[in-house]
Amino acid sequence: MGDAILVEGKAAPRGRFPHLRRAGDLVFVSGTSSRRPDGTFAGATADALGVTDLDIRAQTRAVIGNIRDLLEAAGGGLPDIVNVTTYLVSMNDFGGYNEVYGEYFDETGPARTTVAVHQLPHPHLLIEISCVAHIPRDRAPADTTAEEAGT
Repeated sequence: MGDAILVEGKAAPRGRFPHLRRAGDLVFVSGTSSRRPDGTFAGATADALGVTDLDIRAQTRAVIGNIRDLLEAAGGGLPDIVNVTTYLVSMNDFGGYNEVYGEYFDETGPARTTVAVHQLPHPHLLIEISCVAHIPRDRAPADTTAEEAGT
């Protein structure tokens, strides 16, 4: 497995970058959203008139689930995360995000920074998370669905 990893079965990055990048025992997870492999978004629905309903709790759960899946491809999991950076389109969503985050992590978990941003790459996105995990190389799966990114 190379140092840049694209994980099969996950939504492809919307640019030329990997899902994950390993540097020694540290694994850097690129900004991750609630986007599914088919291009739809968890926590985003639209009615017949096109009125959208965006759910920060559902999006946060989906983002953390996507990150869990990415880390598993590198031989780790959520307990290996040491630093989280969260981008919210609106700090009005902080309470719902924080509530769901607390279902996965507590005060013994990763260091965390949360910032508000003007927008994310799609109007249905309320949240994006990037993180750093400590996963010793000897824990990397011998047979993985991850592919080396780049040429």
